Amino acid sequence: MNNETDQVTLNRSLGLWSALALVIGTIIGSGVFVRQAAVLDDAGSTTNAMLAWLAGGIITLTAGLTIAEIASQMPKTGGLYYYMEKIYGKVWGFLAGWMQIIIYGPAMIASLAAYLGILLVDFFDMPQSWTVPIALIAVVLVAGLNLLSNRYGATFAIITTICKLVPVIALIWFGLFYGKENAFAQTFSTANQSAGNFGVAILATLFAFDGWILVANLGDEIKNPEKRLPQAITLGIVLVLAIYMLVSFGVFRSMPATLIHKLGIGAIPYMAEKDFGAIGGKVLSIGIIISIVGCMNGKIMTFPRIMYAMARDHELPFAKQLSYLNRNTQTPIISVLTTVSISAIMILFFNADRLSELCIFTVYCFYVMTFVGAFLLRKRNPDLKRPFSTPLFPFTPIVAILGSLFVIVSEIQSDLVGVLFSFVFVLVGFPVYYYCKHHYRNQI
Repeated sequence: MNNETDQVTLNRSLGLWSALALVIGTIIGSGVFVRQAAVLDDAGSTTNAMLAWLAGGIITLTAGLTIAEIASQMPKTGGLYYYMEKIYGKVWGFLAGWMQIIIYGPAMIASLAAYLGILLVDFFDMPQSWTVPIALIAVVLVAGLNLLSNRYGATFAIITTICKLVPVIALIWFGLFYGKENAFAQTFSTANQSAGNFGVAILATLFAFDGWILVANLGDEIKNPEKRLPQAITLGIVLVLAIYMLVSFGVFRSMPATLIHKLGIGAIPYMAEKDFGAIGGKVLSIGIIISIVGCMNGKIMTFPRIMYAMARDHELPFAKQLSYLNRNTQTPIISVLTTVSISAIMILFFNADRLSELCIFTVYCFYVMTFVGAFLLRKRNPDLKRPFSTPLFPFTPIVAILGSLFVIVSEIQSDLVGVLFSFVFVLVGFPVYYYCKHHYRNQI
């Protein structure tokens, strides 16, 4: 790499509030608004639905507390990629990163953009043919923001997080003080005889909680990361759990369970319009749009850092270009552009939702390995002073492991073909890894 690139480093400018906003922003997308009916349908009653959200949050919190201990010892750019490499070796680290940068990350960005396009077309009553162009424009605009200094992306994360909390607070407030239904006593079996699969309900909430780990990709850009990363991850998950529980309570207080089931993803927009008038539905739609934009910003900010870290370690083709940091902005602009280009291709030619679903299995496989890594690190370094220690160890990581295994088993049972495809995505990484290993070794 040239001297100019060697002299440029990532900008360590992000404080606790920026990191916290990124955690909350990358978790809260549209899930809390559109999954209420799905969780209720699977849980079979409002009480079980609330318990499902609580269980999903607790599993996520145990995962976050476990990763927080590892992150405090390895506060480096790359997050899961870096942890896997240091615990299990370069091949495993590469595979964890490869899956995220080639399929999972771009697919998540693309699916958010596609859903955003649908919402904007509906909001402005535009022709359906504008959906894809709007999705592409949204990706380009958010990517453009993230070509600037990381302070701009972080500030945008804070602003969108605050904005998305406005409709959330409104839903909670109305449910708490004006709702007339009993949030804990509405059974649902009369309306849906197949309801009652509590495990599936928990699975639905876990997907709504996903994204908390992405802030770890910014380890080299956070001030005092040994302390701030664990704080941001833990506090962020706790706040999101509280928000999700209160939103669910507010919805169940405001509407009968049978009506929520009937309306499906339209339940909360209907509630907003009923409670706050026609303007209420529009305000909620704006809140969801801002929420998705903020979530997309967090992912466009964090996923390219994995690509940058892998290229910096000479584990990707075109490593010199992908690890390039702009001297003025101190951002990996080529990695950002590459990530969003893959996302744009997915928007145009693939079902991005399906692609992101295919990777859930492998993501949780790497989660399990990393959680087990917390035990391995303690065994290898028993006397090492940890900036953050997981509370209630070993119970907490055991719950995290069991929760992830539950997702893995559920995916195998419900989508075996998808699981096999996800393995193919990972296996393709092997020849790339060994090519790069051979290529760069010969260069040296």
